[in-house]
Amino acid sequence: MLNHIEEFYHKQNPTNREILLLLRSLILGLDDHLNEQWKYGVPFFCYNKKMFCYFWIDKKTHAPYIGVVEGGRIDHPLLEKGNRKRMKVLRLNPEEDLPIEGIEEALREALQYY
Repeated sequence: MLNHIEEFYHKQNPTNREILLLLRSLILGLDDHLNEQWKYGVPFFCYNKKMFCYFWIDKKTHAPYIGVVEGGRIDHPLLEKGNRKRMKVLRLNPEEDLPIEGIEEALREALQYY
């Protein structure tokens, strides 16, 4: 039987699953203090028990994105604030190559606040 996190990845379409699993490895590889937990119905990545980022699927476009909890503290071109106060999101286009270096750069900047 799958746990909640495994089930989340399993139920994604193949393209989104591939993207999310790749990003999962990237995020967990950023720092030994990062771990994955199930919070608010999605995979959340925590740094020493503090929420760092999470995965979500946009309801309209069905494209994945990364929500960055302290994103509001950094200015990175890949992050969008929208109407959020604290968080920013990093939208991913499954039809294009992922900007891996930019994603890693934005997440490393956010890690400075932990």
